[in-house]
Amino acid sequence: MVKAKKAASDAYRRSWLRGAPPPRWVRVLPVLLLVGVGAASITDSVPLDIGFLLGAVSPLAVLAYGPLATAFLGAATIGLLTIPLFQLNRPGNTDLFTLGFVATLSVFVSFVRGRRDEQLDLERTVAETAQRAIVPDVRRRVGPVRCASLYRAAERGTLVGGDFFDVRPGPLGVRAVLGDVQGHGLSAVATVASVLGAFREAVLDDVDAEAVAARLDRRLVVDSARTEHAELFATAVLLDFAPQGREVRVLACGHPPPILLRGEAVSTLALDPGPPLGLGLADVMPGTAATVALLPGDRLLLASDGVLEARDASGAFYPFVERLTRMTGVGLDQLPDEIWADLSRFAPRIQDDVTLLILTLDTP
Repeated sequence: MVKAKKAASDAYRRSWLRGAPPPRWVRVLPVLLLVGVGAASITDSVPLDIGFLLGAVSPLAVLAYGPLATAFLGAATIGLLTIPLFQLNRPGNTDLFTLGFVATLSVFVSFVRGRRDEQLDLERTVAETAQRAIVPDVRRRVGPVRCASLYRAAERGTLVGGDFFDVRPGPLGVRAVLGDVQGHGLSAVATVASVLGAFREAVLDDVDAEAVAARLDRRLVVDSARTEHAELFATAVLLDFAPQGREVRVLACGHPPPILLRGEAVSTLALDPGPPLGLGLADVMPGTAATVALLPGDRLLLASDGVLEARDASGAFYPFVERLTRMTGVGLDQLPDEIWADLSRFAPRIQDDVTLLILTLDTP
């Protein structure tokens, strides 16, 4: 399966302040502080009044260690203060009691933090499993179609937002969809799940892209009727690859059309778009699917609004087609990450879901 590349997701990784394991320097810091104070007190002939620094060892240990290791470091700090060899200005009973209380409290906090982290890890695993079930990774090859994809949800820490895409084989050929539902983040997940469920059923039954669009439209209309004041709608691009030959029918429903990469040329397909899905207009004024003949090596690139409407600091839109002309030599599997890296440089603050789906026919 095509999974999110690590190099492309650095900006979306959880930091250690957001629940990720602490970095190595955090783990080493209390040990270095303990050893440093001890070494400084031994090597200097004049007693140093630096024993107060040891009060930070136990609180720092809480960030990275469990209760046993925290208790060991706390005991080591008390031992360092009381051993005459280190000459740490002969602390009084009050100092030792204070340090002992801080060490004991740190052990308790470390225990509570460990239990909390275990619960959060379990909840995160369940949430990620559920989100992956809604928008699973696209396989590298679906029938005669080779695929590459990238998905970055706008809400940090989530795998699913308001964008959706899928590529599925069916009795009438391979079909693909990419779209964007109203809203983004976790509030849009239910709508994404509903739309993708309807699409996967349509792949098995409906005869063409127009029929698939009508089914998705009805699904959203029905869902809106069930919820008070809900106005669910989505934009989408549907692709219908012929079982034989090198043709694909493309239907845009309120969504920007795909981009065709043919050799070093980059162009946007000219389509007669239909209305967005969910307005109840798919049967009344449907769009017309365009038939596109694909040459060997042609690639169709579908992108969400997060790419097409990204802006730099001055408010200028991301010149997607212009930037793509510099990437025509990049391989299929590497192209999504190349686009993401370029987009991240152009618009450092991306506030919408970013989705890319690249498809090419790989048949004799």
